[in-house]
Amino acid sequence: MRDTVSPLGLLLDVDGPIASPVSRTIAIPSIITDLISLAGANVPIAFITGRSSTFIREKVVAPLRAAGLPESMRMYGVCEKGAVWFPITAAGMGEIVVDDSVALPTAAVDMLRNLVVDGFSDTMFFDETKQAMVSVEQRTDADHGRYQAAAVEFNEAAFGVMVELGLGIRFGDRVVPDQAGTVGFRIDPTIISTDIESVTLDKDRGAERALAFFSESGTLPRVWRSVGDSRSDYLMADHLHAAGYDVSHVDVRPSDGILERPYPVIVEGSLIHDAAGAEFLRYWADKLGLREAATPN
Repeated sequence: MRDTVSPLGLLLDVDGPIASPVSRTIAIPSIITDLISLAGANVPIAFITGRSSTFIREKVVAPLRAAGLPESMRMYGVCEKGAVWFPITAAGMGEIVVDDSVALPTAAVDMLRNLVVDGFSDTMFFDETKQAMVSVEQRTDADHGRYQAAAVEFNEAAFGVMVELGLGIRFGDRVVPDQAGTVGFRIDPTIISTDIESVTLDKDRGAERALAFFSESGTLPRVWRSVGDSRSDYLMADHLHAAGYDVSHVDVRPSDGILERPYPVIVEGSLIHDAAGAEFLRYWADKLGLREAATPN
């Protein structure tokens, strides 16, 4: 690995800024080419996501490899919000590590799977690729309005399952502790899915793990950008700011409400989701001389 310190580091959510929330694929070709160009310029790039390692392998790493990842780069994946992690090289994904200590009990996984199969399979599916958390997701052939209505019912039923099993659970403002008085899990809905996960998992944990990995291969940049489409994605920038880095967060779905933070929050004009993510990556590829002329951002 080169000793030159990169002028930039990136922590990227996947759904929204990189992969289309509609197709669940990288639908804008420039995202692929700009990620490869930035990686080749020694920019540390971490994908910090709630997605599974299988999703990242098939939907992110495979198209990057097909387009030609550089032999020398710093790229990392943290999946399931910090429960699963692995290096990414030109040869693909390296060893996958799973933190079993944060996984849901098997009984809960089975009951939640049956809940989907028995009552909600027309609008959502149970993600069998998850290794520590439970996720259900909108079917791509389901109407979004119908999914949202069904998700309200599913989330209530899932809350009931966790309470029935005696597992401490938090959902919104409602909290039901376990017998020891602790709350180990939460229900976290998004626009296309619901995650049931350990309360210790979140994007700041993923950011911490990514920085630790990058620090093993060289000096870290002082300037970082995090990019995401949900309010929890701000936690990546929160961690970077608390650690003393020069950070800005790029919000690609600001209509959900831009959070007040002690660091700059960037929006890409009227662009949202992967269109905004593509514009952000295009700007930095320009700024670092990997494309032609950049414009201020």
